[in-house]
Amino acid sequence: MFGSTLIIAGTTIGAGMLALPLASAGIGFTTSLLIMLGLWALMAFTALLMLELHQYADSSATLHTLAKQILGQKGKWVASFAMLFLFYSLCAAYIAGGGAQFGDRLTEWFGLDISGSTSTIIFTLIVTMVVTVGTGTVDKVNRVLFGLKMVTMIAVLSFLAPNVTESYLLSMPVEQGLIVAAIPVIFTSFGFHGSIPAIVNYLDGDTSSLRKAIIVGSTIPLVIYIFWQIVTLGVVSQEALVENGGLSALIGQLSQTVHQSNLGSVVGVFADLALLTSFLGVSLGLFEFLGDTIKGDSEKPNRLVAAVITFTPPLGFALFYPQGFIMALGYAAIALAILAIFLPLVMVVKVRRSEEFTGEYRVAGGQGALAVTGIVGTGIVLAQVLITLGVLPALG
Repeated sequence: MFGSTLIIAGTTIGAGMLALPLASAGIGFTTSLLIMLGLWALMAFTALLMLELHQYADSSATLHTLAKQILGQKGKWVASFAMLFLFYSLCAAYIAGGGAQFGDRLTEWFGLDISGSTSTIIFTLIVTMVVTVGTGTVDKVNRVLFGLKMVTMIAVLSFLAPNVTESYLLSMPVEQGLIVAAIPVIFTSFGFHGSIPAIVNYLDGDTSSLRKAIIVGSTIPLVIYIFWQIVTLGVVSQEALVENGGLSALIGQLSQTVHQSNLGSVVGVFADLALLTSFLGVSLGLFEFLGDTIKGDSEKPNRLVAAVITFTPPLGFALFYPQGFIMALGYAAIALAILAIFLPLVMVVKVRRSEEFTGEYRVAGGQGALAVTGIVGTGIVLAQVLITLGVLPALG
């Protein structure tokens, strides 16, 4: 259960965390805090809805299997599309970013001068081996990486905390449209639902343990995000953050403000670890999903085949089209909304109305909570569409 909690937390705390101050720059700390609390509650609620659904299926079932069982063939195809679109785009981004960072670290630490494509391939092969061996291996590796990530996180916080200026945290939104525009980015940073089927399988469907793992595992990122927002939005003025909307500019401003030249490298290592733990969780979810899809009538999937179809497409795109997924990542919030909000919502509504499904566990909240969840999910999708159409301001 401890390992499952960390997999959920590690999957959530990824590269999206580094974008939070940039997304929140124009709206201020207080507004971003309210949005974060609301979206954390939303994502924890829908994760528990997925747990409610999993009691009607085998512990090894994925969202793909659940959707087919409850919603039929059409539900299966919707789930498949949302899962593949989200996971492949995220994996491609993580491979492209992680491969480049891995190459930089090899040069910095060992003096090895290798090409970007070579470092990307080596990085991908290492992650592929870890994921292919099994969830238990991912758990053990993730525990070590998560621990290191917490150490670097504490180091960054300790550098920045004494420099927090209260007046910076009291900044108000500079433009109302930015409040809505920030929601999809913050929403995506709370996504971990793709790893839930693997966790259900790992804990053998034990509802009590799973419930604790989901609640604690999703709360850890919320607490860390709040501290991260305090020490970033509280150290750099709102005007400076809005004018320089890039990650490298943010790290530069933080280093300059606290007069610590090594802060940039510490944040860099933290970024590496955040990306890697998130990549492990996302690729594990995609691996389990594809393994369940290709196994057919056999009891166990061919893990080698599942690994090839999991990692080859995003590796290919990362090698040949390193910029090709920028637009796709803009739509990641839409795919995540389908995967983490609408599908669980529709399935739970159908299951609760049906007499053939009678489970012991039911998430509290009733019809009212389901209705609010649907409305918020629609708002998130609409916000991303309006950003794409240029109606709302783009962030970063």
